[in-house]
Amino acid sequence: MEGFHSVGTRRRGDITSFVEEIENTGGKATGIYSDARNEDQVIELVEHVERDIGPIEVFVFNVGGNVMFPILETTTRIYKKVWEMCTLAGFLTGREVARRMVERKNGTMLFTGATASVRGSSGFSAFAGGKHALRALTQSMAKKLMPHNIHVAHVVIDGPINTEWTIERFPKLVEERPNDGLLQPE
Repeated sequence: MEGFHSVGTRRRGDITSFVEEIENTGGKATGIYSDARNEDQVIELVEHVERDIGPIEVFVFNVGGNVMFPILETTTRIYKKVWEMCTLAGFLTGREVARRMVERKNGTMLFTGATASVRGSSGFSAFAGGKHALRALTQSMAKKLMPHNIHVAHVVIDGPINTEWTIERFPKLVEERPNDGLLQPE
């Protein structure tokens, strides 16, 4: 992303590959560990980025939560965890970034969805519930923030993305797809 300083966050796991990939193409990037479901951590994250890196001009929410459980086997704990990842995290991060963008009267906020954002399917009740809620939240944010020159969009990314996560969790799906059957992360 020419001209931008990209900041990637995640709760745990490898974040260095994100930073290295951007830096290897001449860009600037920082990786920060933070839990998007934790209000205090989200507030601290946004304050840190705004203070030490620069104003957030473009915000992309891409937290997953795609788990498959038949409805009769979906526990309350599973449903809540998926909702926290899909919806609560989107609310917390979106709200905190929006507060800064409103002050500047400028910004773009993108929230990624999936087919589950618009239709449920067998085995994905928790994921569909969370993604439906994120879509509704995004629509509400768009209406409220539009007068402040903040553009908010919910973007459906429809299909499996060729990442280690996909390959490890869905090896049969990956094997059955043609060479161009997975979305490329770039």
